[in-house]
Amino acid sequence: MAHQPIVTLTTDFGWNDHYVGTVKGVILSIAPNATIVDISHAVQSFDILDGALMIAQAYSYFPAGTIHLVVVDPGVGTTRRPIIASTDRHHFVAPDNGVLSLVYSREERLHVRHVTSEHYSLQPMSSTFHARDLFGPIAAYLAKGVDSEKFGEEITDFTRFNAPKPKTVEGKLKGVVLKVDRFGNVITNCVRRTCRRFLVRIPYRSRSMLASARSQACIRFTPRVKREKYSPSWAAWDIWS
Repeated sequence: MAHQPIVTLTTDFGWNDHYVGTVKGVILSIAPNATIVDISHAVQSFDILDGALMIAQAYSYFPAGTIHLVVVDPGVGTTRRPIIASTDRHHFVAPDNGVLSLVYSREERLHVRHVTSEHYSLQPMSSTFHARDLFGPIAAYLAKGVDSEKFGEEITDFTRFNAPKPKTVEGKLKGVVLKVDRFGNVITNCVRRTCRRFLVRIPYRSRSMLASARSQACIRFTPRVKREKYSPSWAAWDIWS
């Protein structure tokens, strides 16, 4: 672990309340040398897919030893498990609800632990603010150098969803638009080697536009899709070659 460990935050908390600042305060109280980086607090509320996309696009660009705190938690207060997922380079602290699914699909070597030790949580624990009382402290103790094995036993039945893959239909490549960001970038499930140029069909405009692949799983097109038209559904829009 680096002398000044990095803890990233990815949440659906927004900036209008005290939640983000409070979680940072808890982390710094336990690990005062930690550097905290905000990946995003604008994940769509309770949208696990949006959170999964957000962390999957960012985590690999951080140094080895980084702890990623990911809290998009519609099941807070229920029996869903708190987990630590560890790869060769990073730790992820999150609820076991599938929000790390795209990380799982990208990492070959992975260990997931169910956090059962109450020693590393704040007491009494709120039933609605586990980011402060549970996930934040876990991330902080990892940043402080506590070994992940001390938090709980390894599990193999962690929750994950399978992202849809592009498929060939009648000789045409068919994929799915997963998200449209605020700059008009369309995030798809197509990778560069299989996705070069597409006709993007947008139902509410009832017309097609030519778009070029700019990066892995990302297309940019104009005019931009209005953000309020964004849908988190897997089947929001289709892409045809």
